Amino acid sequence: MQTNDFARVITLIRKEKGISQKQAAADLGVSQALLSHYEKGVRECGLDFVLRVADYYDVSCDYLLGRSADRLGTTIKVDEIPDADGSEDKVLRGSVLPTLNKKLISNSLNIIFDILAECDNKTLVTEMSGYIMAVIYKAFRYIYSANSGNTAAMFKLNEEIFPELIAADMFVRETKIKACLDKARIEGIPVAEKAKELKLSPEKISKNWPLFSGSLLNLIKTVENARETK
Repeated sequence: MQTNDFARVITLIRKEKGISQKQAAADLGVSQALLSHYEKGVRECGLDFVLRVADYYDVSCDYLLGRSADRLGTTIKVDEIPDADGSEDKVLRGSVLPTLNKKLISNSLNIIFDILAECDNKTLVTEMSGYIMAVIYKAFRYIYSANSGNTAAMFKLNEEIFPELIAADMFVRETKIKACLDKARIEGIPVAEKAKELKLSPEKISKNWPLFSGSLLNLIKTVENARETK
């Protein structure tokens, strides 16, 4: 009785709470070796163990099994998700899906830029912002080009080659972002001045951004589930 998410989630929660594997095993009534197998996904557990883990960590079984991004198993509803921009619109041109996705994305960006602001690292902010802007630029150009009546004169980049040019720009920016963060990890600079802002976990995210954390956690789940089905 186990999903691919179960091993990852029980390991994440245990480490997040600072509980040793030995202690967790004792509290859950299993050997450390068996718990290690569960956490590595080597062996499958029974339903009774899932229930014990849910009670032990005070989370829902749906969360443990990857069925919900919310620890209590609450189902997210579009009209319950706050808007980062303060908008009160419940629907977007009559469709619920665009409204839901808009909220997930905008709320998640709110968290990302809050973290970037706290890190106060110019390189990281510049490259991350440029990377996100490039994604939005490409998305808009694809939509814009869907109607042959829309003039290409709105853009300077050639319509035939812009996807490759923007993809190249995104690759360069991503490389700079990784280099910046690697440097911080290896040398303790330049992000290290406020490195604590980069120490994240689902628990910390939920605590620091109670309004928007559900959006980010559901966005992560949506993206990863989409990759698994392809």
